[in-house]
Amino acid sequence: MQNFIQDIARQAGQISLQYRSRLAELNVTAKPASSKDLVTEADRAVETYLRDAITKRYPTHAILGEEFGTTPGQEYRWIIDPIDGTTSFVHNQPFYSISIALHRNDAPYLAAVYAPVFDELFSAQKNHGAQCNGKPIRVSNCRQLDQAVLGTGFACMRANLTENNLPYFQAILPKIRDVRRLGSAAIDLCYVASGRLDAFWELHLQTYDVAAGTLIVTEAGGTVSDFHNQTKNLPQQLLATNTHLHAPLSRLLTNVTP
Repeated sequence: MQNFIQDIARQAGQISLQYRSRLAELNVTAKPASSKDLVTEADRAVETYLRDAITKRYPTHAILGEEFGTTPGQEYRWIIDPIDGTTSFVHNQPFYSISIALHRNDAPYLAAVYAPVFDELFSAQKNHGAQCNGKPIRVSNCRQLDQAVLGTGFACMRANLTENNLPYFQAILPKIRDVRRLGSAAIDLCYVASGRLDAFWELHLQTYDVAAGTLIVTEAGGTVSDFHNQTKNLPQQLLATNTHLHAPLSRLLTNVTP
């Protein structure tokens, strides 16, 4: 299964690159919930490929995908975000990814996040560590907020939600060295796992946004929780860190008045 998930992630990435080569011709529409939230024929084509490949290989497995919803199955469930970072994709920016997770009996088991433009495949298996292109990765050793570089995102703003990330952003930014905004939560999480970011927080994400990335973070030695250092509000609140910074960042976030 580990080879299979990596193989289909890479193949899905190649499909996305074919569509990226003719961006001007793509059919791009807004999702019903918000004019800011985009979907393209590339998103649908990638998810269709992944669903077909999984169903052919594992016909009894369930699948949850961003574009086509849920199909029933037993024991195993695949969780797919075909293009995480569609806005980046549409604007010909490199920070988008294919995110695939496999849960077994509702627990994380395998994960793959492929960033096609960079040809970087992040992967993890439960209790077997995390890798990038086959080489082990670990979270950073940063222990002070004023030396930390964090990532965040604004799915809440795109969805026009009343509760948004701006108060949290305002509270955190003065306390840290800098912040990065990449546009793909899956990549952000993989960058925490590989030590490129020291932590990442965001609001109002979906399961398919984070299912793969959170396993990769924890297998690389990081910690993932909601803002209260619990799990009950995941993924509506998500905090992923190198573990050293988890407690102070949790305190910061829980003291914010939204």
